[in-house]
Amino acid sequence: MFSDLTLVGHCGHRIAASAEGPDGGTPVLLAHGGGQTRWAWKRIANLLAENGFRAIALDLRGHGDSAWAPDGAYAIADFAGDLAAIASAMDRKPALVGASLGGLAGILAEGELGPNLFASLTLVDVTPQLDAGGVARVIGFMATHAGEGFASPDEAARVISEYLPNRPSRSASPGLARYLRQKADGRYYWHWDPAFVTGVMRQDEDQSEDRGYGRVELSEAARRLTLPVHLVRGGSSDLVSPETVAHFRELVPHAEYSDIVDATHMVVGDQNDLFGETVVDFLIRTHARKGGE
Repeated sequence: MFSDLTLVGHCGHRIAASAEGPDGGTPVLLAHGGGQTRWAWKRIANLLAENGFRAIALDLRGHGDSAWAPDGAYAIADFAGDLAAIASAMDRKPALVGASLGGLAGILAEGELGPNLFASLTLVDVTPQLDAGGVARVIGFMATHAGEGFASPDEAARVISEYLPNRPSRSASPGLARYLRQKADGRYYWHWDPAFVTGVMRQDEDQSEDRGYGRVELSEAARRLTLPVHLVRGGSSDLVSPETVAHFRELVPHAEYSDIVDATHMVVGDQNDLFGETVVDFLIRTHARKGGE
C-alpha cells in the first residue's frame, strides 16, 4: 500500500513521493520519464515491496504533486540536483531506477554530482545518445496538448491510444485521472507544468547537434560511473538504437544489458511484468552480493 511522503530536492524544492515495502528493505528510488508521474511505477513498486525492497516513487519537479519551478528550472541538471539531494539525505544509499528523463538525471547525478550517491543505477530505455527523431516525436506529443488540454478524460485516452498504437485502445480509467488535472475552465490538462516541455524544446533548439540529447557532459558523466549499472532497452524503441547501446557500453563496459522484446520507449507500460522481473532480478543479485548495502 502506497504511503505518501514529502521529500526535499535541490535548494529545498518540494518533491512528492509514495513509498511501499518494509522500512528496513534496501531503498529503491523510482524516477519516471518526462510528462509522467510517480503512479507510472505502481505495479513495479508492488513487485519490489513483495521482494523485500523499500520502493520510493517520486514525482519529479514540475510533475504530479511536486512543486513547480517558478523560474522554469527544468534542465537535466535541475532534476539531477533533486535526486542527489534526496539520496544524500537518506540513511541508506538507495538504488535508483530511472526511466528516460529520470535516467538521464540519474547519470548526471552519479557521474557529475557524485560519486557514491546510489547503490546501483538502472536505466530504462535511455542513454546519453538518443535518436533525434524519436525525441522529437515524444516532445511533439507532449507539446501538442500542453496548452489546449482535453474536453474530457475520454478524449485524452483517445489521444494516448493514437500515440501508442501498439497497445490496445482503452477508455478513460481511474489510473488515467492521476495524469490529468481539471482546471476552472472545465478542461483537463496534463498533470505537469507546461513550462517543462517548452523549456525542453528551447534547450534543444539552442544546442548544436553534437550537444543536444547526446550531449558531451552526459557521456562524460556516464564514463565516470563505477557503481553497478543495468541498461534496459525496449526492443522496439525509437529513441535508443542498437548503435546508441553500443556507444553506452563502450562508456560503461561493466554495465549489464537487457532487451525487452515487444516494448517501445514506454517499456514499463508495454511489458510491465517482464520489465519488473528483469529489474528485480538485477536488484536482488546486485544487493545480495553487496550484503544488502
